[in-house]
Amino acid sequence: MNKNYGTWIAAAGLAGCLCLATAALAQNSPKGEMVIGSVDVTAKVAHINHKTREVTLKAADGSETSFVADAAVQNLDQVKKGDVVTATYTEALAYEVMKKGGKPSADTTVAAAAAAPGAKPAGAIGQNTTVTVAITAIDAKAPSVTFKGPDGKKQTVKVASADKLQGVSVGDMVVISYTEAIAVKVDKKK
Repeated sequence: MNKNYGTWIAAAGLAGCLCLATAALAQNSPKGEMVIGSVDVTAKVAHINHKTREVTLKAADGSETSFVADAAVQNLDQVKKGDVVTATYTEALAYEVMKKGGKPSADTTVAAAAAAPGAKPAGAIGQNTTVTVAITAIDAKAPSVTFKGPDGKKQTVKVASADKLQGVSVGDMVVISYTEAIAVKVDKKK
């Protein structure tokens, strides 16, 4: 078995979740934008009790965090003191203005992946929520837009620049996609 299998499965899960966010921008539209942020955290296993499933991680700054690994965490018996745990948290926000008609809607998709039995623990989970809203008013002076969501409620939000409102009209639909994902892997101590 490939010793990097856990790394690959975690990376594939994270990439799949991010693809969900970029799908909203794949269509040809007059306005759209995406913002992505990612944080990597690495720590060493300072202590592990396989019977109680208690794990203590030590960060590079010396701070320690303890937790009890859930029963859903597979392959915990493969983790040893000194192993390196890496977690990558990523979130993406994308929006796209659609000139076509439509109805406000909301949808959430969850995707997950885990390492094979016997491998070092690794996994990824992500969630993508897509909400479609209808623009009901535009104030170029503020600048702001008012929209109606799937629940029928109206909300006004500021726009970063009035330039973002060019080509946007009352009645346009805005598809907003928010994705967050975390991938965790364990590597042998070096």
